[in-house]
Amino acid sequence: MVGSKPFNLSLYKLALKHTSVAEDTVNGLKISNERLEYLGDAILGAVVAEFLFNKFPFRDEGFLTETRSRMVNREALNQIAIKIGLSKIIEKEFKGKNLSAHKSIYGDTLEAIVGAVYLDRGYDFCKKFILKRIIIHFDVDGIITTTSNFKSKIIEWSQKENKDVDFQTLSVSGNPRFKEFHVHLLVEGEVIAEGKGSTKKKAEQDASKNACEILKLDI
Repeated sequence: MVGSKPFNLSLYKLALKHTSVAEDTVNGLKISNERLEYLGDAILGAVVAEFLFNKFPFRDEGFLTETRSRMVNREALNQIAIKIGLSKIIEKEFKGKNLSAHKSIYGDTLEAIVGAVYLDRGYDFCKKFILKRIIIHFDVDGIITTTSNFKSKIIEWSQKENKDVDFQTLSVSGNPRFKEFHVHLLVEGEVIAEGKGSTKKKAEQDASKNACEILKLDI
């Protein structure tokens, strides 16, 4: 799966220990893949950012950020984990345990695997692994030709959960030609996410996207 025999197999074993099923503890703390997941998320984001930067040399920062977010969201990573066979390893590792309650376990573990590859083989090898084994499965052209209305998802969620959602414009900076709107998204009067954009609509979409991630809604 990785493309080469691991040097430190223990890193990959740790990458499979999702926090939801981890049992062993040290000093009261679970031994899980959360730290590797954190590291892998950062490395994956960096490689995808560079990939998009080179692939779309004339597109702006907003486009690149949006496309990257849609490539590395949990649902997308779950699907990639299934395609490369990681899901089978996870299911075998935790045979008999209910994994259906943890919708992001495949994607979380994939990020942890990226973290393990990085520590085991270094950045250059990890970058090749991401490009050849992960990014190759993305339909990048399909991603950029479709749009996700994150605000609609948040409104739909609020109606289902019977919660009040509101957007509050905090500031508008810049000049008449280049403006940046900064908004807060509030649920029941409490700020749960913020967003920025060149228009109020884009800022609200950005805040909604961030809220979807915080609320663990599929995006």
